[in-house]
Order: sequence, then structure tokens, then C-alpha cells
Amino acid sequence: MFSKFSLPPIRRRRTGLHYPLFVAAAVLTLGALYGCKDSVASQTPAAKSAAASQPAWKKADYAPTLKTQPKVADMTALGKLMFYDVSLSGSGKVSCATCHSADHAYGPPNNLPVQMGGKDGNLAGTRAVPSLRYLQTVPNFSEHFFDDDGDDSVDAGPTGGHNWDGRARTVHDQARIPLLAVNEMANASAADVAAKVAKAPYAGQFRKVFGEDIFKDPDTAFKWATMALEVFQETPTEFYPYSSKYDAYLRHQIKLSPQEMRGLQVFNDEDKGNCASCHISAVAENGAFPNFSDFGLIALGVPRNMKIPANVDPAHFDMGACGPDRTDLKGRGEFCGLFRTPSLRNVATRKVFMHNGEFTSLEQVVRFYNERDTNPAKWYPRGKDGKVIAHNDLPDQYKDNLNQDPPFGRKPGQKPAMSEADIRDVVAFMKTLTDGYTDPVQEGGKLRTAHK
Repeated sequence: MFSKFSLPPIRRRRTGLHYPLFVAAAVLTLGALYGCKDSVASQTPAAKSAAASQPAWKKADYAPTLKTQPKVADMTALGKLMFYDVSLSGSGKVSCATCHSADHAYGPPNNLPVQMGGKDGNLAGTRAVPSLRYLQTVPNFSEHFFDDDGDDSVDAGPTGGHNWDGRARTVHDQARIPLLAVNEMANASAADVAAKVAKAPYAGQFRKVFGEDIFKDPDTAFKWATMALEVFQETPTEFYPYSSKYDAYLRHQIKLSPQEMRGLQVFNDEDKGNCASCHISAVAENGAFPNFSDFGLIALGVPRNMKIPANVDPAHFDMGACGPDRTDLKGRGEFCGLFRTPSLRNVATRKVFMHNGEFTSLEQVVRFYNERDTNPAKWYPRGKDGKVIAHNDLPDQYKDNLNQDPPFGRKPGQKPAMSEADIRDVVAFMKTLTDGYTDPVQEGGKLRTAHK
């Protein structure tokens, strides 16, 4: 039984589909039951009519389309090979792992606000690279999200999707983006990627897993290449190990330090840090450990980062969910300035923070939350008239979208919600979220159990 300190008093607001089970079920179970389907475009009118009456699942992402359905273990092995393969980039120098380093919780290995890519490796990105860990429960994007707690009276608002703007529905949809982006891996088309896979050292392995004729249809080959990348990114030990100090604390194996406990309390306090309102810290009712994100999209008003080349153009604004990278919500002003809440797990391993890499320390991030509204002159530039240009990376007409929940929402000159001691404590707590923790005091080579 958890004590009042062991179980944080913030309920988990959002849940999602557990992808590893879903992928395994789709690839293995459905694969065992059904064969491949022919292209509807090549069928006779009678066949088209029959196809139209087929179950909807046959058109789903994970529906089997191969004569011999691949095994999860084989797809994982292939996905890992592709993840580290620099030949899949236009420059021949960049792989997925270049920006998502395994040694840095599958986040960026450097302190650049954005990473470099393109055919010559000299094109800068427009957003900071997020970690790929703890994404296994991200739901598909929804404008109106409701928890599965039986109470549909609370609309949690826009939630889910991958990327900072939530535009990718799944991990394999997300994989398409860097492979084809001109300033990332810079492939001209899906067929271009498929051709490179066909020439890779593991091409024979690819044929063995997906069928000898897999490369005859480049689109099908590309689809299964991104599927393999997705399945690799569902490897528990690599992408959601739950091996942090906080996890050991939740398992009653160790105690947090007094400072870490104070930080957890400030983190959860709705009148102070209020961090857990978006970065869920509590164990779910079903026993699942928290991923420290509700996956919601929120506008924070992060200062403009002038180290990003695109921001040199004063007319350019990265407004997240309403564009420019995401286009389906273009013109929907209520989505402008909204970016998806990342997981805080392993956040202490990062060197830049927020969607634009503007901040370079956790202390700076927490102070921004604490002082965005009470001391805007500290965070934003002044115009020629000497007035502070608050929230300078968002056009004025969208500033009503900014979140005003605590610690935001105070007036300039007012006392911030958190003290300097609170900030230090919260940062100390967030450092307990780094994977790979081992108790310095061990008994018999095992983690010491502090609660007996």
C-alpha cells in the first residue's frame, strides 16, 4: 500500500493504446488468420464491390498485406539496423541515431538548439529534437480528448499525436517525416528510401522477413521499412525501461532524499509548480507507472530563439499545431502556439529544452514557468519604444491561447508561485527521472529495499 508520499495526489488524466501489444497482435494474430490483399485499383468491378464490403480492419495501419507475415523479433532486428544506417540519408552521413542517441535517452547528443541535415548536411532544422523514449502510450491526435475514467464531462482538449505538433498518428507515420524532410535525411521520395534499403547490407534479410518480391512495389517496401522502425522503437529495455530512481522509489526499493521529496511535493502542488497537471507523476489506477506527460497540446509562450536560422525572418513563426509544418489545422487560430507536452523522463540528460531549444538548463526552464508573467522583462526583448515584447514568438492575435494555469497567470511585479528553494527542489526531483539508476548502497548485488 502506498503512503501519502509514495503515491502523488494527482490522478492520471490521459491514457492511450499500448503499442507493443497492438503491434504484436496486428502482426502476429491477424497475420496468422488472413492472407494478403490485392490492389483495389487492379480489380474487376465485382471484385471492387466485394472489397468494399470487406471488414474495415483490412485497411487499417497494421493489417497484414504480405503473403508471409513478419515476426516481431525479425522486424525489431531490421528496425534497429535501419535506425543506425547512415546510407538511408541523402548525405550518407545521417541516421536516426545521429539525432536520437541511445547514450542520451534517444535524444540529441549535443547542445545545438536544432540539428543539421539535408543533402549536404548544412541545412538546419526548425525544432529541437525530442527524446524517443516513453512514447508507447501516445494516443492518436484528437481535438477533444476524454479520459477513459467513465466521466466524459471533462474535455481535456487537443491531445496526442507524435512530433511537437502532434501531426503524426503513429510512430511509423513519424518515421516518414525525417526520412523525407529536406532539412533532415533528405530523401526525394518513399521510392528513394526503398531503393536504398534494397542496396543495404541487410537487403537480403529484408526480403526474408517481408517476402522476396517486397522491392517490386517501392511504396509497400517503404511502408514495411517504417513499420520495422516502429517495432524497434517499441523495445521495452531500450525505449521504456522504467529504471529511474523514481521508479525504484515507486517500487518501495529506495527512499528519495528530503530535497527530492520536497521537489516532488512542489511538482504536484497545484498552487506552486503544478507540473503534474500536464506531466503526470502518479501511478495509474491499473498500476502502470507514469510517463510524465498527458500528451496534451499547450501554448507556453516560449521566447523566440534567434539561434534558429529560420527565425532570422521576422515574418516566420513556428506556431505548432496550426503550422507551418502541420497543415490540417491551418487557419484554426485556436491551435496556434500549441505544442505537445513531452515526457519529463530523462529530461536531466538534455542540454537544450522546449520545442525551440531556447533554454539550456532545467533551472532556467523552471524559472521561466515561475516568472514568465511576474517578470516578463527577464525573458523577452524590448522594442524600440522600450516596452517589453512579451511572448515574442507568437503573433498578438493568438496570445489568448497562452496557458494561464499556475504558476502562470500572475501579474508583473507579483510574487512568483515558487521560491528559489522550491526551484532547486523541483530540479532535484526531476533528476530522479533519469533511467539507469542503481542504488549506491546494495546488498548482495541487488537493489536495497528501503521499505520492509
